Amino acid sequence: MRLPETERFLFKAGQFVTLDLPIHEKPGRRWRSYSIASNPDGSNLIELLIVLFEGGPGSTYIFNQLKEGSVVMLRGPQGSFFLPDDINKDLFLICTGTGIAPFRSMLLDVLKRKIKYQNIYLIFGTRTKADLLYFEEMKNLEKQLPNFKYLPTLSRERWEGFTGYVHPIYERICESNSNGYTNTDFTKNSCFFICGWKFMILDAREKIKAMGFNNSAIRFELYG
Repeated sequence: MRLPETERFLFKAGQFVTLDLPIHEKPGRRWRSYSIASNPDGSNLIELLIVLFEGGPGSTYIFNQLKEGSVVMLRGPQGSFFLPDDINKDLFLICTGTGIAPFRSMLLDVLKRKIKYQNIYLIFGTRTKADLLYFEEMKNLEKQLPNFKYLPTLSRERWEGFTGYVHPIYERICESNSNGYTNTDFTKNSCFFICGWKFMILDAREKIKAMGFNNSAIRFELYG
């Protein structure tokens, strides 16, 4: 989307915009929010990552009615889903489906500004290899970003990478790095960012707290 009323649309990596779509007579039922997937490069062009949800009035309108040149009103930027300023952190970016959108923006921003966190783990869960959004781009980012590890996993297809859900992956990393969750420095210097559907986030929060992390180490962006 291009915002023609301004030359520079300023936002922070991790924020979202809310679109006003003509899908309901009540104003409060018209708004749909989407994370910005592009780099905050100072231009007036942003990229949104939207899946067609069967029966969903918002995405149905976007896919069937919008075309190049269509005009949509939006609010934004909004949200406070930001990476920490403290670079002495291990970052766990956990997502499913289009939940990868804010993390792509964050990673592109980290690359552009040459921010050097201790480690960044992107753990991305989806059903099949065909659903691995930005797959080649994330593989290339592994080569460009120091200490960045891209860890996709598939729940319904066997392949050369991880299979199953996202949770065992970060649990294994944490157990290995913390000597069985006894290293208090590790629990203090790790942050978890979670983006995706409600039940994945609820499950992740419980599992992360069970490993000894408190709520302040966990941030999330809920979809649906």
